[in-house]
Amino acid sequence: MKAALYYANNDIRIVDVPVPEIGPGEILVEMKACGICGSDVMEWYRKPKAPLFFGHEVTGVVRKVGEGVSSFKVGDRVFVHHHVPCFVCHYCQRGSYTMCPTYHKSSIDPGGFAEFIRVPSINVERGMLKLPPEISFEEGTLIEPLSCALRGLKKSGLREGDTVVIIGCGVSGLLHVQMAKLLGAGVIIATDFIEYKLQKAEKLGADYTINPQKEDLKKKIRAINQGRLADVVVVTPGSSFAIEQGISVADKGATVYIFGPPAPDDKLSFIPNYLFFSEINIISSYSSYIAETTAALSYIQKGRINCKELITHRFSLDKIGDAMKLAAEAKESLKIVVIRKDS
Repeated sequence: MKAALYYANNDIRIVDVPVPEIGPGEILVEMKACGICGSDVMEWYRKPKAPLFFGHEVTGVVRKVGEGVSSFKVGDRVFVHHHVPCFVCHYCQRGSYTMCPTYHKSSIDPGGFAEFIRVPSINVERGMLKLPPEISFEEGTLIEPLSCALRGLKKSGLREGDTVVIIGCGVSGLLHVQMAKLLGAGVIIATDFIEYKLQKAEKLGADYTINPQKEDLKKKIRAINQGRLADVVVVTPGSSFAIEQGISVADKGATVYIFGPPAPDDKLSFIPNYLFFSEINIISSYSSYIAETTAALSYIQKGRINCKELITHRFSLDKIGDAMKLAAEAKESLKIVVIRKDS
């Protein structure tokens, strides 16, 4: 079978590898669609591990089931989560499921950008969902990123009526726009440097959009929000500059929620005295687990999340190099999906 092997953003190789053999409790899934995540083009994250198989926003069709599998059958349309927790360790007992050691060890084989994928038994039990007929394979690739947005917004303590500022209007930012609206945000303000993305944010539910290169961000937010800054700030770009910008537009008692992972050598500069006396909370949220993916699937199934507007480009597996190049440019594109030609 064909699978994509990552060496660098500009060096993705299609290689021939054996179709994975499955064991008891395992499932073989034929990949139908796999989305390119922002983390897939973070070279500081990927290159030290290269060469590696990758891709984790996967949907497909069950082609084989191992002994003992009863929840799924051949022909089922499915969503597959790449990581799952043990539910019994110290971190799971505290509700920090994505900090679980098992979570970080569990994975799909070889990766989502492959014609066939072996789903280990633990992932079958705790990370797979049947994909309803109303959800296309392409739309299903947004279940995982949407679930991450849902988890982060829940952690932020978002309350009905809150003013939310979302920094960055890529796919993650636009999912946060839609999810914040569903969770009852009163005013949603989206920011980005690219007009194309700001237009998308407005179309998908942002009440106001701001380009910080053209307007004073703090002044504009205060003008919109009766003199106050934001109650919740969502920072989707993985950079200290974006985080510092997020802190600067957070009101007293607000939460700054970091969604995008900064590089290991990226440093943050802030004044602790200001944070203390303003009672500003800084939190992060990494990934998601089955509770959020189940909820995300339901939101998409009910049409409460506009997936079609987010999917802008489709590539076949053999053109994944072009897809990665487009994703890394991050200009006039949003969700880029790798699909099987017959899907």
